[in-house]
Formats: sequence, C-alpha cells, structure tokens
Amino acid sequence: MARTNSTFSNITVDALTEPQAEVELAELAGILRWHDELYHGQDQPAISDADYDALVRRNNAIEARFPGLVREDSPSRRVGASPASGFRKIKHNVPMLSLGNAFDQQDMRDFADGLRNFMRELNDPAMAIELVAEPKVDGLSLNIRFERGQLVTAATRGNGMEGEEVTENVRTIVDIPSKLLGQDWPTVVEVRGEVYMSDDDFLALNERQSQAGENTFANPRNAAAGSLRQLDATITAKRPLRFFAYAWGEVSEPFALTQWEARQKLQAWGFKLNEPASKFSVTGEDFVELFAYYETIQDKRAKLGFSIDGVVVKVNRLDWQSRLGFVSRSPRWAIAWKFPPEQAMTEVRNISVQVGRTGKITPVANLAPVNVGGVLVSRATLHNQDEIQRKDIREGDTVVIQRAGDVIPQVVSVVMDKRPEASHPYVFPHNCPECGEPLVRNEGEADTFCVNGLNCPAQAMERLMHFVSRDAFDIEGLGIKNIELFFAKGLVHSPVDIFTLEARDGESRPPLREWEGWGEVSARKLFDAIERQRRIPLERFIFALGIPQVGQSTARLLARHYLSLRHWRECMGLAENQASEAYEELVSINGMGQNMAEDLLNFFREPKNLEVLDQLTLPNDGQEPLLTVTDFTPPAAASAIAGKTVVFTGTLETLSRNEAKARAESLGANVAGSVSKKTDYVVVGADAGSKEKKARELGLKILTEQEWLELIGG
Repeated sequence: MARTNSTFSNITVDALTEPQAEVELAELAGILRWHDELYHGQDQPAISDADYDALVRRNNAIEARFPGLVREDSPSRRVGASPASGFRKIKHNVPMLSLGNAFDQQDMRDFADGLRNFMRELNDPAMAIELVAEPKVDGLSLNIRFERGQLVTAATRGNGMEGEEVTENVRTIVDIPSKLLGQDWPTVVEVRGEVYMSDDDFLALNERQSQAGENTFANPRNAAAGSLRQLDATITAKRPLRFFAYAWGEVSEPFALTQWEARQKLQAWGFKLNEPASKFSVTGEDFVELFAYYETIQDKRAKLGFSIDGVVVKVNRLDWQSRLGFVSRSPRWAIAWKFPPEQAMTEVRNISVQVGRTGKITPVANLAPVNVGGVLVSRATLHNQDEIQRKDIREGDTVVIQRAGDVIPQVVSVVMDKRPEASHPYVFPHNCPECGEPLVRNEGEADTFCVNGLNCPAQAMERLMHFVSRDAFDIEGLGIKNIELFFAKGLVHSPVDIFTLEARDGESRPPLREWEGWGEVSARKLFDAIERQRRIPLERFIFALGIPQVGQSTARLLARHYLSLRHWRECMGLAENQASEAYEELVSINGMGQNMAEDLLNFFREPKNLEVLDQLTLPNDGQEPLLTVTDFTPPAAASAIAGKTVVFTGTLETLSRNEAKARAESLGANVAGSVSKKTDYVVVGADAGSKEKKARELGLKILTEQEWLELIGG
C-alpha cells in the first residue's frame, strides 16, 4: 500500500503544536525513507513525483517553523545541500590501504605460507588458520564516521591517507543509517565499505540518461563513483546508490574478537553485508573449502545482481590481524583473490615504444579497439624486447589480449593461423624516439633504457607527472593533460617551474586566464591548488622525486630512518664513499640492498637534481623557500624504542624474525640488517654469529629475546 500521508497531514503547518510537529517529523522521515527505498533501491515508485515532492515540502515547512526539531535522519539532510564549490579533504586517522592480489590457487597457498612464516605458532602445519571470505564488490570505497551513534562525516578513500568529504551525498544513500541501530556500538566508530550500483539499477539509470539525451556510464562502478562525487547532493539523491559494509577504521574501543563477529555487529547496527560470505579453516595442504567457495562465487557471479571481480579472504581472529599488521600499503592478513581476466581477440595495428620517467623503454601494441570486460582497450603493454621475441609478436598479427587483474591490458598469445603472409619480426629501436640518443641494455638485464636523463623531454615530462601525482604532491588541476600543455608551451620544465608558475604568469606570453579553455576562475583554482601544496611531509617529498626503485614504502623507510631532509641529504653525500659509516648505514637499512642504494646515490650524483633540490627547499635572494618539507613524525604512542636502531640476529623462540622486525617498526624503531656504531640495540637469539661478535667489539647494548620483549612491553 502506498504510504503518502502522515497522521497530521490535514492540519496546517501554522496550526501544529510543537509536540505534534515532533511526531510528524518522525513519521515523515520514515515515510520518505520508505519511498526512497522503493525508488532508488527497487526502481518501483509507489507514488508520483508530485506526491513525493508534496511530502518533502511539508517536511521542510515544519522544520522551518520548528528549527530545533530537525532530526539527524531528516529527509532534508538526505536530499543534500546547495551545490558546493568543491570537496573538502579529510585525513583518515587510520589509513585506507589497498589489498594484495592473488590470481590462482598457488597464490592462495603462498598467502597461507606467509602467515605461517610470520607468526611463530603457525609454523606447525597442523595448526588451523580460520579465514573469512566474502565477495569483492567492484565499487567505490567509503569511510563513514559515527560519534555516539550519529553519522558525522563521510569520505572517499582518496589516496589512502586523505579523501574527499561527501557527507551530504552519503546521507542520501538508503543503505546508510544516519543513526546506528541498537546501543552496542563504540562511542567513535568509522564504518568502511563499498558504494555500488546494482546491475538492474545501472541499466535503468543508463536508460533514463539516454532518454534525457545525457551521457551514459560505461559500467556500474563508474556510475557509482560519478554519482557519489556530485557537487550537488540533490543529483546524488536521484541516483540508485547502495552500500555494503565490511570493515572499520578508527574505533574508540574494541567491539569484536573476530572478523565474523564484526560482520554481525555491522549488520546489527543497520548495514547490509556483501553476501554470500563464509568462514572456514585451512590446515597444512587442506584448502578444499576455500577453493570450493571461490568456485561457487565465480559460478554465481552473474546472478548476484551486483558487480564483483573476485573474493576477499581475511584472517578471522582480530588479535592475529593486529600482530600481522601491514607491509607497504597492504595488510598481511587479507588478500583479494581475483577472477580470471576476460579475454578477446583483436589486431596489432603497430608497435611503438614509450619512455618512462626513469628512462625505461616500454614497447606497446597499438590495437584495433576491442571491448574486454566492459572496457574499450586500444593499447597493451609488451613489457620488453625479450617478451616480444618470446611470443613472436608482429605488427598485423591477430592476438589474444586480457586485462591482467581486470586492469592492465596485456597480450596473451598470437593467433598464428591468422598471421599475414608478408609479416616480419619486429625490430627493436636502437635510439630513443624522443631525444634520439642511443639506447642501452645492460648484459643480463631485460629492460632497455635511454640514459639521457632530464635532457630527454619524455623523461622530464614523465617525472613532472609523477611529481604532481596523487601519492606525491597531489596538485589538483595538474593532471596529464595540463602537464603536457604547459610542457609543450615551455611554461613548465622542472618541479621548480610549478611553484613559480603564478609569479611568472603573463611574463612572456598572455596570462593563463586568457588561454583557450581557461578563464579567471580556472586559473585561480590552479594557482590556489599549487599554493596549498607548498608544505609536504618528508616521505611524500622523497617519493615525488621519482628516484628509481624508491616507491612509497621505500620513501617512508628513508624518511623514518633519516627524519629530516637536511640530514638525509648530508648522509647521502657522505655515503658516496663506500668505505664510510654513512654508506654502511644506508645499506644496512632493512629492505635496502646495494642495488637500490646505488640508484639512490646516482640521483645525488647528478648536479641537475641537486640544483632542483636547492631551488625548491633553500631560501633564494632573501626570499622564503618555495617549499617546506616537514620532518618525519614518529608514531604518537610512547615507545622506549622510538627512533632507535635495532638489529636482530640468530633464531628467536617467541617471534619469527619477520614479526619481530614488523613489531619494532610499528613502535617507531629503525630496523637495520647489519651492526654499526649507530646501532642502539642488538637482539640475539640462538646461534647468533658474526653480528653478535661485532656488537660486543663495538660495546653495543645486547639484549636477549626476553629482555627485548620486556623493553617493548611484551
């Protein structure tokens, strides 16, 4: 039966008493939520748009007369506010990290082996590891903060450290409660999950878009992302968005002992879960239940009613999750087991090569466009010269391609019986296509490089793109298109040019606001975005420099070890002498090998790189530096080993070596691979060898495993 009236609908708003208004607002909130569910969730509206709008108008009129009675779950809040000028950034108190991927059964066995190698008590294959598995929804990650049960803010994943605030838009999603149900929730809890669009809703939305003469969406994920990130929340309110909860961020107190119990709590608080999920154990080589679950979900994939691209497998015990922690940007205790990539056949029109920011030459197959898994693919990587020769890929060939991990297109094989008679093997270029310099391939290595560095325009531009990318300086408005434009016009050639862009605007050419496609507002937005990023943490700055082999995890490792930009630069200069303590210190950093150290030192050997560092971070002609690089901030929690350098040697009894290192790093210590004068603690286990001997010779503090555990609090 259509619910169109409230108890007091025949009483004029002016005649309502305050108690009557309070009751009616509660009724209207329920009635309008019901119709939202029918319209957005089931695409089966029970009343006309006019009747729905009449209910909204009455709700708004009552709220205008009694502003003190506006509810947290008010329909006016769910519809949203006036269009905003942009999205405010929200820092995630607990980072929203990504998952590692598995693609076959062996990868899952390796995942379990990794758990057993990390935790000493799991070394026994007979010890069961309880796992939880659930469908991996292909949507948009969201973090929703509740305080005392009330929805306070909501933010997208963004770069994992901070996202875009979409609170008012999220209030329009029927699956997300404005107030948590029950009372059994922490005072502060951040619920995480996936915003998505069901298959039927996606098709209906595209049909409406098409009939209205508006753009349609390529797939449900794009539709969900585009709908959530609307500056006008009233548009989001008209889109059939849904939400599955599956995780949490910051919590004021623990609320569960296992992942399975946590799922049940999320459901009790009013959230829908990504089903069908399952719980089971693996012991030794017994993966039967896990593999059967994966096959079942793959078989049901097309019938679930929403898009998935695999299953997520998590360790069930939350105390084990805490101990396992994270490696780089992924948890050790969870993994995404992706479905096999979809494949298609198409023709290789020609083969070209790309020059990356490090000078690496990557061959690319330019294809006749073909749809693979809902995405139109026209290019596929060929990796390197050996890969082309091994698969004998030629221009004009018909090839089978797939999207590895449903993301990166790659050539699987050549369809030999379709090969043109006049084909000939591909000849790899001898000179850089961008700067003309000879290409170099070192003996025993697969990759080919242009070693012309920043003198090669392609490398210079790629480094600029990396410099402003999301995980580096994250400058809004400086994407690939604008970097290419500014580079081509000679406006930006180095990072220094980015931070002097406004000061130079209009000097030797018309000001940016007068360029085609620009204007006063867009130019001002870009300059303001650059201005906001003049202060950056050390680890992001190191990553932004684009040093070969220095990704996000290594950049953070270096920042944590050297703490400040000044100290890092000083030590890199001293480390040029391989007989120095500085070099010994560098190569002893946990995870830093000699090969990586050489790439790092090569960066500092290049005068142009040092010139850019000076221009960015040092005062010039009495002016303030262009940038402020803030020192690395150790963990906030007090720790006896924060900032200390620790070396582990010998066999530990209680912890595995990997867990001991991870625990030390989580408490703010620097874990080194070798002993030096700067080592603060050497933790020795059974059969310790030369490291213990050297530590004693240097008079360093030596701890037994038990003494180490007492020092860090167990």
